[in-house]
Amino acid sequence: MTPLTASLLRNVAIFAGMLWLLLGGTWAVVNATTGHLLYENATSTARSWAQYLASNANDLEQMAGGERPSVESMVFFQHSQKADQVFRYEIYDRQGFSLLVSDHNKVALVDISDFSPDAARAGKTGQPVVGTREGVGPDQPSFFAQAFVPVLSDDRVIAVVAAYVDQTAQRNSFNATFLKAAAALCLLTGLSFAVPTIAWYLQTKEKKMANQRVRFLAHHDALTGLANRAQLLEQLEKMLAILPVGRGGLALHLIDLDRFKEINDDLGHDAGDFLLTTVAERLRAVIRNDDVAARFGGDEFVVVQARLSRKNQAEDFAACLISAVTAPMMFKGHEIVTAASLGVALAPADANDPERLLKSADLALHKSKADGRNCIQFFTPEMDAAMQARMAIEKTIRDAVLHECFVLQYQPVFEVSDRQLSGFEALVRLRAADGSLIPPATFIPLAEDMRLIDKIGAWVLREACRTAATWPDSLTVAVNLSPAQFETGSVSAIVAAALEQAGLAPHRLELEITESTLLGNSEAITTELGSLKAMGVVIVMDDFGTGYSSLSYLWRFPFDKIKIDRSFMQGFDACGRDVETVVKTIIALARELHMRVTVEGVETAQQATFLDRINADQVQGFFFGRPMSGSEISVELLKDFQRRHLSRATTVAPEADGMPARPTSAQIAQRAKSA
Repeated sequence: MTPLTASLLRNVAIFAGMLWLLLGGTWAVVNATTGHLLYENATSTARSWAQYLASNANDLEQMAGGERPSVESMVFFQHSQKADQVFRYEIYDRQGFSLLVSDHNKVALVDISDFSPDAARAGKTGQPVVGTREGVGPDQPSFFAQAFVPVLSDDRVIAVVAAYVDQTAQRNSFNATFLKAAAALCLLTGLSFAVPTIAWYLQTKEKKMANQRVRFLAHHDALTGLANRAQLLEQLEKMLAILPVGRGGLALHLIDLDRFKEINDDLGHDAGDFLLTTVAERLRAVIRNDDVAARFGGDEFVVVQARLSRKNQAEDFAACLISAVTAPMMFKGHEIVTAASLGVALAPADANDPERLLKSADLALHKSKADGRNCIQFFTPEMDAAMQARMAIEKTIRDAVLHECFVLQYQPVFEVSDRQLSGFEALVRLRAADGSLIPPATFIPLAEDMRLIDKIGAWVLREACRTAATWPDSLTVAVNLSPAQFETGSVSAIVAAALEQAGLAPHRLELEITESTLLGNSEAITTELGSLKAMGVVIVMDDFGTGYSSLSYLWRFPFDKIKIDRSFMQGFDACGRDVETVVKTIIALARELHMRVTVEGVETAQQATFLDRINADQVQGFFFGRPMSGSEISVELLKDFQRRHLSRATTVAPEADGMPARPTSAQIAQRAKSA
């Protein structure tokens, strides 16, 4: 029995006792009051009848002296005999001896007098003597009142008249009224106690239920009813504590629903909640009594598999969990088919404390997602090393965002027709703690996962525009935009602010977007691109030829230029004819759509000669120049690039058909110094 239940029972017992005492007291008071009223009524009626007889019998004094009553008195006595309420009356002398008796049968003088103490007392004191009695025998009613009233003459008692009044009906009436009044009063009294008692009980019950709800929510997820993180850690700690004394181990399965956000966006949050509750029900159906299922937050669930003796048991159970979670479900006529990624960590093999075990499972889950999602991965020590490296890079990214200490490098872009420098592409770099550069392919995806890419992109825009403003007006700067930057819906405002702050003409800024950017909200992105186009900024489709390569994007969006992905030039030597055909086709398509073409990844003279032959517009790659810092680019260097690049870089590769050799970084730096 809980303390709250015991307290409730004690309070109920106290209230019941108080109510019983109150009802009993109420009954006693009403009973006494009714008895008193009945007595007063009965004796008053008897006294009135006795006085009535005394006042209408004129010869009572003579009768008390031994004479017979007159004819008038006898007639009166006989008439009074017929009264329904008075069933008997008597006349006594002042000493208390009876003289005449009248009842419903007869009126007669007595031959042998009976002595009445009540009549004698009334005659002696001169005061009426009244009372009530219960009837005995068939000649008496069940309840009657009697009154002995002295008859006075010149202030002396000459006789005593006694009247006996039947009060049975009156008593029954009083008793019925009393019962009704008592019942009503008891009911009202009971209600006066019961209503607040019931209200108190309901309030206590409601408070108890609220406390139970609070305690439940403190350990369970409000939506699914599964254990929450706190309860999971508590249960997991208990399960891990008994592992050393027992055999076997346990497995922690961390489940993440793939593309849950898409279901919310497409079908609404009701569908998302339905999916989560359905998954929770399926997990309950799969787990055993010793297992624990919890919702870890968002679309992540955790199942702790107890009594594990072999790893293959965890493998089989993980497959069972995936099968249960990903089975199709119907919601308002829509079939929801979801996928799930799952990471598994074993105890005590991988960890022997809750937080470490969860972290190991999370590392395995990250590996599952990195491998394409919708798969199962078990934790390995290598994952921990990879996570430590990832965490180090994440810290470096956060510090770089906070202190704006990213590095911008600029790779030159040349016109194919005259080998003149047309501009640079701004490439963001991040320095590690040891001073080395972290590859963009490593830190950019992390920055996107950390939702910091929009801040990085805004800084790149400002810095690139500021640097380009120091160049000759003929040179442009290209900046890559991430899809995450368009999610904020303020790209055009950020670009406008960067241009205004740097004092850079809009036509000198080229914004490169990838095809993945266009796979989102096309209408919103079209609006942003339209604003940028109206601003005078050049819009470039970057990495064309990879991904979906949907040609519809080329006429649905206002592109000014197409950038052919570097993968084509990388495959040029291996399958040159096929690459040549595709590149020529893309250039011909761009010509028809009035778009310029830039080819990335040009690293050999042979590639440069081919692009010159097919009339590509611009080229970019190590053959023409490696990325360099902004400090390496000066006005003199830029002029040197434009005026003397061909004349001074006269070294021709034998296989290049007269194409100039690419300038090296050392040559560029030397030119900067000499200038």
